[in-house]
Amino acid sequence: MALARVLLLSTADTDLLAARDCGANYAVANPARLTEADLPALLDGVAVVVVRLLGGLRAWSTGVESLRRSGVPLVCLGGEASPDAELMAQSTVPAGVAAQALAYLVEGGRANLRELAGFLSDTILLTGEGFAPPAATPMYGRHGDRAYDAHRPTVGILFYRAHELAGNTAFVDTLADAVEAAGANALPVFCGSLRALPRDDAAALRALLAPCGALVATVLAAGGAIAADASAGGDEDAWDAGALAELDVPVLQGLVLTSSRATWAGSNAALTPMDAGMQVAIPEFDGRLIGVPFSFKETGSDGIPVYAADPERAARVAGTATRLATLRQVPPADRKLAIVLSSYPTKHSRVGNAVGLDTPASAVALFGALAAQGYDLGDLDPSTVDGDALVHRLIAAGGHDVEWLTEEQMGQAAIRMPSAMYREWFDELPEPLRDGMAEHWGVPPGQLYVDGDEIYVAALRFGNVVLMIQPPRGFG
Repeated sequence: MALARVLLLSTADTDLLAARDCGANYAVANPARLTEADLPALLDGVAVVVVRLLGGLRAWSTGVESLRRSGVPLVCLGGEASPDAELMAQSTVPAGVAAQALAYLVEGGRANLRELAGFLSDTILLTGEGFAPPAATPMYGRHGDRAYDAHRPTVGILFYRAHELAGNTAFVDTLADAVEAAGANALPVFCGSLRALPRDDAAALRALLAPCGALVATVLAAGGAIAADASAGGDEDAWDAGALAELDVPVLQGLVLTSSRATWAGSNAALTPMDAGMQVAIPEFDGRLIGVPFSFKETGSDGIPVYAADPERAARVAGTATRLATLRQVPPADRKLAIVLSSYPTKHSRVGNAVGLDTPASAVALFGALAAQGYDLGDLDPSTVDGDALVHRLIAAGGHDVEWLTEEQMGQAAIRMPSAMYREWFDELPEPLRDGMAEHWGVPPGQLYVDGDEIYVAALRFGNVVLMIQPPRGFG
């Protein structure tokens, strides 16, 4: 007697991918993309239904009620590792069967999904095909086996364990390839949670990441809520910012969007509100550096979304991360750093403007921290610097206020950039962007802030550190 056909309805697409590829007799769908009218066709020929909902019963209460009325044996489970009593109470199978089904899904992966189908078939329908108990899967680990060169910096790539178990890792491989092409070792590492790891495992994970000079995090920020279509199972929002901070390396947020690339490219807002909050706003509170979108959620031929990386965007993230990792190998005294103060509109009265913040005092505090770290500040002694006087000195050297800027200030500027270099950078931009800039601001380098064959930049130089005013839009 063959295994019964099982319908798996899960709001975690990684569950669906694992079930699809495990070799068992599954039909799969995501309740978030269903209507009640879709259920009769899905139930055709199905002997058991498993529903797994991130967000609890309220996420799909009408659908659960329809399944209960169908008379097909029903297993209702939550999306977390701990049982959801309200959902499990909706099951029409014994509680012990539902609890064991959850154990298979919590461990996850194709092998466990295959055995889950056997367990349900034998336990509920008495098919007698046989099954293995849930097999433990690692909470963290290295993805793949990439070459390591001790002379290169190393960039770690953090991603969800659920993607590793489901085989949804092509986006990670694309980013890792880009890191290697940029000149660094790539170390992709999966992990379900940083808070839920036992102490010994957490220490081992930190040891695994210890060689990294920078990290690219594709996981949501610490304290963020799980997005139903962005993660799968376990306590995967429990990413401890402190645990990453202990590594004392830059953490770059690589944006893995929940929309398709076409949607992203065609939207004026670019990011959905959820992506903007979970992958930009909250990560900033964790101290992460915000990268660019490099991966998108694309619907496969069978209707199940997978993550697909854009090679050009991945190269952008990889280049930034590699340069950050390389910079850590440079002694502080030899590093070149720019501190950029805002200035918009381009008036002297707006230099360093930040509502509710004392930017000049912050700049002085930053200079003090740099001095303590061994940066070359030339003859600047942060302990004797007054913030307001520092900003006035910067303005006196020449700002971007065209009413007060003189040719003498431009000629004596601490930083001057060849117009040809600016043009070279401009020519690398996509044609539509170049055309728009030229339409609004003129053909580069334009007339403003141009002194001979060079472009003026308002700045003060202190050793290897530059304090500069943000160039205006349409610079040059």
